Amino acid sequence: MKKLLLITLVASTLVFTGCFKDDDTPIIIEETTIYINDGGGTGTECPTISVTGAITESTTWTADNIYQLNQKVVVADGVTLTINPGTIIKGSAGTGSLASALIVARGATLNAQGTSDQPIIFTSTSDNITCGETAGTNLDENDRGLWGGLIVLGYAPCSFSGDIETAQIEGIPADDTFGQYGGTDAADSSGVLQYISIRHGGALIGEGNEINGLTLGGVGNGTVINNIEVVANVDDGVEFFGGTVDATNLLVWAQGDDALDIDQAYSGTIDNAVVILGEASDHAFEVDGPEGTGSGAFTIINATIIGNSITANGEYADYRSNAQGNTSNVYAYGFKDSSDVELDNDGVATNYNNALLTFGTWQIVLPTGVANVTDVFVNKAETVTVTGFGSTATAVTQGSQTVGATTSNLSWTYANIVGGLGF
Repeated sequence: MKKLLLITLVASTLVFTGCFKDDDTPIIIEETTIYINDGGGTGTECPTISVTGAITESTTWTADNIYQLNQKVVVADGVTLTINPGTIIKGSAGTGSLASALIVARGATLNAQGTSDQPIIFTSTSDNITCGETAGTNLDENDRGLWGGLIVLGYAPCSFSGDIETAQIEGIPADDTFGQYGGTDAADSSGVLQYISIRHGGALIGEGNEINGLTLGGVGNGTVINNIEVVANVDDGVEFFGGTVDATNLLVWAQGDDALDIDQAYSGTIDNAVVILGEASDHAFEVDGPEGTGSGAFTIINATIIGNSITANGEYADYRSNAQGNTSNVYAYGFKDSSDVELDNDGVATNYNNALLTFGTWQIVLPTGVANVTDVFVNKAETVTVTGFGSTATAVTQGSQTVGATTSNLSWTYANIVGGLGF
């Protein structure tokens, strides 16, 4: 295990004002220099920059520092936060109002462009990873809830109950206005997010309410999102609350709830996704539809989902409450005989009958005890019957599939390199 030896506390501390309803103290950034002895001959001086509160001027975070999030750090409207390749951001422990998170408010820009060999890493202060590394040695996929997560908010359309135009994102108290999302600009841009690994998050903010690894609220299709990994989050891996943004090359491993979660008429495309369920995971996909009269259809295409056969948890997918869209080219294996792809209620079953919810090719390695691939597809509507549900699925043997994710695109991930997935 690495030793962290405190060298010095930099005398110059930046103090600027801001209003945080959870914490009305001044917003402080302070710098601490630590020496890392990792036992491998790569020890270097690595300053830790502690950040609390609002970022009100455009700034750049660099890979020769570690940035520590204390409670909620908000990139304010009109401000750009640039995060250079290889930069490590660590969230402090805390629950409720003290939970740490990086929030990109509506009108702000996150320019976080990592690379395959220098990903940007969000993790916990408990992680002994340091500058120049892509993995620590003391945490694994079962270490969840050690900090909050990354939240990006935009002005793109969402379908809310009551047909309101904007709403407050889950995880942020109602009187914190930086938590608003939604609007009318489908082409809105929140910046660029690529080659980012988000680990060990999902801190509790209220009873039964945790922060997702990556939360996207009303994010528009002017935003670029590709090569995103979420590992060991308590709640969902990536959740799309409305919006129109497309996302490519996603990987979620060992989340505590759902891997990819869709709500409020999200109408973008998720292309090339890998899900590896852990012992605490629920669904690979959980899909909800519009809450108001506004409509929007999602697309999930080219996905590989790997189940968990050890515990009682772990399902393929749950389509719920008016879900609308298409799921195609899915390869699934490693699930239990009790796992299913489910139509949850009358509304979503009706959408299936009306071709508002459709399915393309699914190829499934059947668990022992499942005789027919159509047995995996279950309609749980109370009064609405469906025909042909599961007819686009076929049973395959592992390795013979012709659909699914191009997993080599995700060979850069912690899940592959540390988890040994063989991408």
